[in-house]
Amino acid sequence: MTTTADRPAPRTAAPARTLERPDPVTGGRGRAVECADAAQVDAAVRAARAAYPGWRATAPAARAGMLREAAAAVRAAADELGALLCATTGRLLGESRDSAAVAADLLEEAAVTGLGRAGRVLAGDPTAVDVVRREPRGVVAVITPWNDPYPAAAGLLAAALVTGNTVVHKPSERSDAPGVRLAELVAGALPDGVLEVVSGDGTTGQALVEHDDVALVAHVGSTAAGRRIAAAVGARGARALLENGGKDPIVVDAGVDPAEAAAQIATGAFTNAGQLCTAVERVYVVEEVADALVAELARRAEALVVGDPADPATTMGPLVDDDQLAVVAAHVSAAVEAGAQVVTGGHRVERAGSFYAPTVLDRCPDDVALLREETFGPVAPVVRVADFDEALRRASASAYGLAATVLTPRLDHALRAADVLDVGTVKVNAVFGGAPGGSADPRRGSGGGAGYGPDLLDEMTVRKAVHLEGL
Repeated sequence: MTTTADRPAPRTAAPARTLERPDPVTGGRGRAVECADAAQVDAAVRAARAAYPGWRATAPAARAGMLREAAAAVRAAADELGALLCATTGRLLGESRDSAAVAADLLEEAAVTGLGRAGRVLAGDPTAVDVVRREPRGVVAVITPWNDPYPAAAGLLAAALVTGNTVVHKPSERSDAPGVRLAELVAGALPDGVLEVVSGDGTTGQALVEHDDVALVAHVGSTAAGRRIAAAVGARGARALLENGGKDPIVVDAGVDPAEAAAQIATGAFTNAGQLCTAVERVYVVEEVADALVAELARRAEALVVGDPADPATTMGPLVDDDQLAVVAAHVSAAVEAGAQVVTGGHRVERAGSFYAPTVLDRCPDDVALLREETFGPVAPVVRVADFDEALRRASASAYGLAATVLTPRLDHALRAADVLDVGTVKVNAVFGGAPGGSADPRRGSGGGAGYGPDLLDEMTVRKAVHLEGL
């Protein structure tokens, strides 16, 4: 792999643009990001394109073996990767290490599942042979987010690589150093050019997305960026695979233990300071358990230790930067002005860095940004409802369709929720979790196309029907 910093700039190229990133913990100066220009993006794509014929011709078992080597390298570097993610984005150090380990798991998983996706034989004329082959698409652009960059990148990189594609990866400028380091570790197990990486912001990303030699763009990030990518890629007949924003609800049924429900909601709303695509962003609670649940949820929020994410005693770190904090603060302020009640939090923490207090709001009205737009912060907005049917109806009223959680003691309610909630993933009685390899197609503003599991391998390939006779 060659990074943009390793390539000499063309003689006529302007000096590289540099982004100065803040340190989310101290509020001071963080890591600078050198943004690749269009010429550097073109060089990366051309290198990946040149490596494609050889990589496509490599035996699938050999490709899988290299991914296993990459997984071992990532696992061995988990401490380094964890420290880098913690310092760059403010995620808790232990969670950051775990995130790197999950990336290694995903690389290993693809090395196994990728060997069984060659195609199928058709039932045709018995004197002929009909098959459907699955072939790689070519050069795949992988554009990943800052909030959980290791699993997001590893899953897409592994699926693209094991199926014979070459890749140009652009990590988010908000987590550039972790993204580049992960790519270096993976590329170290691969032939030159098979995995390239470019650094930069939206301008760099646009040059990559619009490149004629990129056959598929796999993007995890905001809905606005995903829609721009879909338009640009569709205009030239290429393919977009999108996992975008979420506004995930959790529904709490009658008969649920309020303390157990509060524990689930707190995990979903406050992990990584609420900066996860599947974070709990809307809470619908049947009235009969609402008082006890809100009280317990507030107690849990107030018990969180907000501070330096590298300190083992800290249980919630900062937001990634002040821009994200401003979004959270604006959503909370508008909800309170519209009638929501602050139970705890609702303010910036008085210390250096981008820290926002874990927040619980009660009796939130429906028509506020806090319940309509992605907030991506440590806020649990509670909406009280009369019964389970009302909870499902209001939880379904969203422009997003990523995931939803239902807490209920009733099997019939669980099955009905799984049927009527128009999202890619429905989780019953567990806010996080699921078997490895699970597939999900996000809906509406949350994107489209499989993001995980064997179906993701199919997204990375195209089908070709072949008919043989008379031989």
